[in-house]
Amino acid sequence: MTIVRFVSADGDQVREIEVKGDKCLLTIAQDNGQPLEGTCEGQMACSTCHVIVAAEDLDKLPPASEEEEDMLDLAMHVSRTSRLSCQIWTSDELDRLTVRMPGGSHNMQGR
Repeated sequence: MTIVRFVSADGDQVREIEVKGDKCLLTIAQDNGQPLEGTCEGQMACSTCHVIVAAEDLDKLPPASEEEEDMLDLAMHVSRTSRLSCQIWTSDELDRLTVRMPGGSHNMQGR
């Protein structure tokens, strides 16, 4: 089981979700009211699912691919620990993961 902590861009809101098994972080976020659009529906053709991974959790994830890095070049408010949530999967080996919504995130789909 993985505990995923979603932190709002301003840090005022924190939501913890328990996740069992292998699940896409974008889907987890959308299912739990987080402001991630995911326009390309996880096809890594946009950067609307950009999140900022907590520095202490970054090494728990596989490194970003070159394609993911290219998409992050198009995102706003990118940091050194930025990732696309459609490329992050939970697993039973990943005990916890904290991600912050980047400044300016807005879900245009209204989920």
